[in-house]
Amino acid sequence: MDLRALRDREQTSPAPGRHLHVCEPRFIVGRMSEKQWPNRKPVLKQGVVDFGIETVTLPNKVTTDLAVIRHPGASAIVAMDQDGSIAMVNQYRHAIGGYLWEVPAGCRACGESFLECAKRELREEAGLTAARWERLGSIVTVPSFCDERIELFMARELGAGRGSLDADEVIRVERLPLNKLLAMIHAGEIVDSKTIAALHHARDLIEAGG
Repeated sequence: MDLRALRDREQTSPAPGRHLHVCEPRFIVGRMSEKQWPNRKPVLKQGVVDFGIETVTLPNKVTTDLAVIRHPGASAIVAMDQDGSIAMVNQYRHAIGGYLWEVPAGCRACGESFLECAKRELREEAGLTAARWERLGSIVTVPSFCDERIELFMARELGAGRGSLDADEVIRVERLPLNKLLAMIHAGEIVDSKTIAALHHARDLIEAGG
């Protein structure tokens, strides 16, 4: 099934309790341009960071300047094996000052759909492919100053892929059972927001018979 067919399929909502096995979200978020945001003053563009000051009029009629980061969007993947184990990455995060447990995830490349991004990131970070894909939902990360939206996917029927880490990625891959990961969330050992949301969505999907 090609991506156009996937988009067409997603336009029809599934019946209650059912989940589409493969789908694309209705929205495709691209990198914002000065033309799309005419009252934006660029400050810094580096990697996925597009930081600027935007003059806006809020719904309460107040006009103000806001610091905003425009983001291309990202995908995160709960990759579950036949035995129920989930591929997790233990990744060093400089901004946090240590390692975090996360599901495989990453930003969209230019012109890339969220599903294409998910497939690429699963292959690059975890060295895996998947024959079955389901959309779990989406989250916004820091809406106070960034428009990043992360699409969450579940990947099953896994196979071996060819990993390819970026130079700044320090990652160890480990497979852990879902109940262990949920316990780690409860214990404060997993604090990454996309990972917490994705794992809870995955649990709900499984409990619903998906």
